[in-house]
Amino acid sequence: MGAFEVSCDPARLDVGLVHRFLSEESTWARGIPRELVERAMANSICFGGYLDGNQVAFARVITDRATFANMVDVFVLPSQRGKGYSKQLVESVLAHPELQGLRRFTLATGDAHGLYARFGFTPPSRPATLMERYYPDVYQRCQ
Repeated sequence: MGAFEVSCDPARLDVGLVHRFLSEESTWARGIPRELVERAMANSICFGGYLDGNQVAFARVITDRATFANMVDVFVLPSQRGKGYSKQLVESVLAHPELQGLRRFTLATGDAHGLYARFGFTPPSRPATLMERYYPDVYQRCQ
């Protein structure tokens, strides 16, 4: 088996795989239409994780490339989990040249706190200052 590699080349991304995972297997984007996935990817820095040229992992960063970034849609296919690929993927995200010197880098996770903590992510230092508009069923309303 080949080595795991991470690339930001948009031409290598398997949009069908990303859409299938997000819309059918993720807990956060179930039912998301493909056109929304395509638009989100086009307006973000996307990272594909590959084994033998086949995409097995993904992460997307929403950023102004100057002060702020938010990492979203991070996944490793279930058949490839437990092999350290998520760590390599996050390392590659954090090493990206356009994501250096940011004042704030955020993410939300329901179950991978340990993974992100090893890279310096912590609960918000001032959670009372954070607000959100959250519509968890928005993609079901699109159909």
